[in-house]
Amino acid sequence: MRLSTDGDRDEDRGSETIAAAIEAGITVFDTAHAYARDDSDLGHNERLLGTALRRLEVTGTARIITKGGMSRSSGGWQPDGRAGTLRRDCEASLVALGGLPIDLYLVHAPDPRVPWSTTLRALGSIADQAVVGGVGVCNVNRRQLDEAVDTAPIAAVQVPLNLFDDRAVRGGVVQRCAELGIAVIAHSPLGGPRRVSRLLRDERLRDSAERHQATAGEVALAWLLGLAPNIVVIPGARRPETARSAARAAGILLDTQEQQVLTTGFGRVQAVPRAAQRPRASGGQIAVVMGIPAAGKSRIAQAYVERGYLRLNRDERGGSLLAVAEALDDALAGGASDVVLDNTYLTRASRSHVLEVAGAHDVRTRCVWVDTPLDQAQVNLVQRLLDGFGSLPTPEQLRRLSRQRAGLLSPTQQMRAVRELEPPASEEGWSRIEHVPFVRAPTSGVTAAGVFVATAVLAQPRWRAVVAAAEPAAPHLLFDWRAGASSDDLRPAVAELGSVVVGPVEAALCPHPAGPPTCWCRPPLPGLPLAFAHSRGLDPARCTVIGCTPTHRRMASTLGARYLQP
Repeated sequence: MRLSTDGDRDEDRGSETIAAAIEAGITVFDTAHAYARDDSDLGHNERLLGTALRRLEVTGTARIITKGGMSRSSGGWQPDGRAGTLRRDCEASLVALGGLPIDLYLVHAPDPRVPWSTTLRALGSIADQAVVGGVGVCNVNRRQLDEAVDTAPIAAVQVPLNLFDDRAVRGGVVQRCAELGIAVIAHSPLGGPRRVSRLLRDERLRDSAERHQATAGEVALAWLLGLAPNIVVIPGARRPETARSAARAAGILLDTQEQQVLTTGFGRVQAVPRAAQRPRASGGQIAVVMGIPAAGKSRIAQAYVERGYLRLNRDERGGSLLAVAEALDDALAGGASDVVLDNTYLTRASRSHVLEVAGAHDVRTRCVWVDTPLDQAQVNLVQRLLDGFGSLPTPEQLRRLSRQRAGLLSPTQQMRAVRELEPPASEEGWSRIEHVPFVRAPTSGVTAAGVFVATAVLAQPRWRAVVAAAEPAAPHLLFDWRAGASSDDLRPAVAELGSVVVGPVEAALCPHPAGPPTCWCRPPLPGLPLAFAHSRGLDPARCTVIGCTPTHRRMASTLGARYLQP
């Protein structure tokens, strides 16, 4: 990748690096159509590779992996899982490679804006057309992998895997691939550009490297190859000497002790937990309350606290989920018997540390799955913002606040979390899984009602009669979404609505642009009516939404409000 994306890229040096790799015995080359500086440069890496392979006359023995489904607008990385994009990217890759065959075609990553099933069907169609040798997916969790296997003939999975990042192991991706005979391609095997220098300075790696007369990087790659027989490692060499070094790593065989020293030393993959050396707690139970952001976990956790449980929560403690598991280890070793943890724990990998510690202490671990629909979690999150700040923050304010306080997310961040979700399964090691269905508690002490009217309603023939028949004396909100506009633009509509009702009329408008939502005020998101209800002391469930589109009906359903349509 970096032969094309680096600012100081040198095509001659890139060609020399590919030639050195071939001379050292490497036959598999991983590229992508998006490995370029930006959208104007797409296909650069594929062209560089194709030209080098033809010049070296190894086109019959070299195997090419390439990928699609990623845009490079303004130099950033944006997944694009639309079916048409994948087809176009695959065709463009064949052109950029100059007719060289694609042995394996991968999707870069799930696109949170596109149903995963849509992307997978497009991938399956590419496989059916036999324009590539095989297909696979990248950067997936176990649930996404299982869906992919059910939809397309998946031959390989590419995921980050290194001494710092063991999610593919903890989350069951490597194990599932081994069961199905699927290759695991480990990208960022040295931790990526930000971590590689820290990795190579590690004393444990240096000691092992000295014994094998190798480099620390070569030992780190050999450790990866020793994790499972279906793992393929793709280091990103940028110079001929690093390509030769990567090839040498395949000849290093670490013994069991060396493999374990590195594993436990970094505290990651298949690590023996610290709890294994601690006194074991007698009896007791760990309750792990999990669900999507703003699902209502804190309320359930508080009920456990009132029963005498010790609560461990990352939002209050700070740090990582791994640090929470270490705190659990300390608490159990110190004699705590009943502990409740309430974090998102969306993936198998994220909750595996808790199960590992609990197993080492012989403590039963109960999963309490708060099964809250996304639209109701959205209401919870908006209410959290209103209770904390009194009004809806702008996208800029929300970005700043989210860095200062945990749990304050944009709609896109919350939706992304839902896409990552892996519901708990008994095979993970839970003693019990309890599903808690969502039930919204009545708004305490609030009984006032209001009316939310979509501006588009005023263009309907019967709107006056419907509005007059609702609750004309109640407070009315006139709402709309007009990119770049302001509430002042709704003044004529406010006057027109005010001529029909006797209650006060206010206007609220979402001025933010189209695309993935960065604000909570764009309908059908519930921000505008909830902010109005908050300022007026209204119970949203007692209110009425008057609309004329499926979006308006959806908003009413989310709020639990009555819906009327002219």
